[in-house]
Amino acid sequence: MRTIKTDVVVIGGGSTGVGVVRDVAMRGFGVVLVERGDLCHGTSARFHGLLHSGGRYIASDPESATECAEENLILKRIHPTAIEDTGGLFVTTSVDDEDYADQFLARAAAAKVPANEISPSQALRREPRLDPGLKRAFEVADGAVDGWQMVWGAARSAIAHGATVLTYHRVTRILRADDHVEAVICHDERGGEDVRIECAFVLNCGGPWAGRIAEMADCHGVEVVPGAGIMVAMNHRLTQTVLNRCVWPADGDILVPDHPVCIIGTTDVKADDPDNLPILPEQVQQMLDAGETMIPGFRKFRAIHAWVGARPLVKDSRVASTDTRHMARGMSIIDHTTRDGVAGMLSIAGGKLTTYRLMAERIVDIMCDQMGDKRPCTTADEVVPGAEGRPLHTIGHRLYSVEHTQRAPGDEQIVCECELVTHKMIEKTMDAVAGGQLDDVRRQSRLGMGPCQGGFCSQRATGISHERGDIDADRANGLLRLFLKNRWIGLWPILNGAQVKQAALDNWIHEGTLDVEHVPAPAEEVVR
Repeated sequence: MRTIKTDVVVIGGGSTGVGVVRDVAMRGFGVVLVERGDLCHGTSARFHGLLHSGGRYIASDPESATECAEENLILKRIHPTAIEDTGGLFVTTSVDDEDYADQFLARAAAAKVPANEISPSQALRREPRLDPGLKRAFEVADGAVDGWQMVWGAARSAIAHGATVLTYHRVTRILRADDHVEAVICHDERGGEDVRIECAFVLNCGGPWAGRIAEMADCHGVEVVPGAGIMVAMNHRLTQTVLNRCVWPADGDILVPDHPVCIIGTTDVKADDPDNLPILPEQVQQMLDAGETMIPGFRKFRAIHAWVGARPLVKDSRVASTDTRHMARGMSIIDHTTRDGVAGMLSIAGGKLTTYRLMAERIVDIMCDQMGDKRPCTTADEVVPGAEGRPLHTIGHRLYSVEHTQRAPGDEQIVCECELVTHKMIEKTMDAVAGGQLDDVRRQSRLGMGPCQGGFCSQRATGISHERGDIDADRANGLLRLFLKNRWIGLWPILNGAQVKQAALDNWIHEGTLDVEHVPAPAEEVVR
């Protein structure tokens, strides 16, 4: 068994875990992050892409609203290439009463969330597809955020400050010496070996899995309730601004423009298992109906993908255990020294992607206090690597780059036309992620995430990986099947109208032309 010695182990590679490892590394501690899959493949990857202004929580959770407003500004400064400054509107549609709107500005002011009321005609000029009968509209500072770009930017920053990031390493045990944590045992899912990481402190950032991780240190009863929410992506940007219904937070009341598509969400239902989140057809219909309320004709556009994420909500004794909609969205930090008598371990859950940096700052502050080694947090002051001096993201940034490089097509060949992903971008991503796993490449480059959902680019990217010598032919075929299988999970629930034609075309390409089901592949199904 390989042994690593460090000061701190961070468990979980979502936005919170990566934010924590960045913070710990920037304070000068030795730190190792372990994640059972790729970075940002769980909750942080399965949301609607909203960078909160705080407007959504001014009534239900004013403290979280204030935190969102403050962190919104910080994230735009340190992650400019991951954020599109779309702005946001809270709109009272023709079917909504105006009671909530009457209190909106006062509540926003109390929570220190910038907001401004504009006339319905001004809102319609800004977003012509809005319900023409809308009654009220308020401008806020919402934005769209690419969670993968943000998390990988933070990870690169952590690594630059000396952190070690181990993806595809599953934690199997947390070892204690009497009442103190002393090591974490992981299994390398790809390499096959076990790794022992000796440390002075463990920070549990496992999101909806945090309770299970805490049990490994005999800290039982950490109740993190997975609140499952469904999202549906449409094949156009039906709006250039984030739209919110100006009502008490409910299902399907957010529409976010995200790269070349837009995303509507979400539901909020207690899930029993965060690893098993079904996409229920009735919830898809619920989202489409909700979209119709804000954008008449919403259903006529093509839904191209659906997915479910699980919010890590700490059980709130004030509401029923099944009522995840009304559980607080604020962060919770659990001190296992006082709670369980286990020193050297903290767990964190709750919060939002918008507040990931603040969550990291707070838990690392507590860790420093317990270690008797106070060091200041500097994560709000340093732009992540690769984003220094860059402007905020815009929808046309890749087209601008392609049109202005003036390089031969063979060098800047576009592999994914929907997302304008070039050959060079794919090779650069493959240099950074070992194993040739196409879903890992997808998360960093947006390969196959546009309207055709990989119909034309998935086999091209597979060929590139094989030509580079990263993988042999059998693994290439197995990885292509895995990529298509994962894409289909989010296609079945929304097959209707034009999307059926697109799916049939994709199927003919892969089965009729390439015969993907019968090409040589490893005897054991490729799963990672």
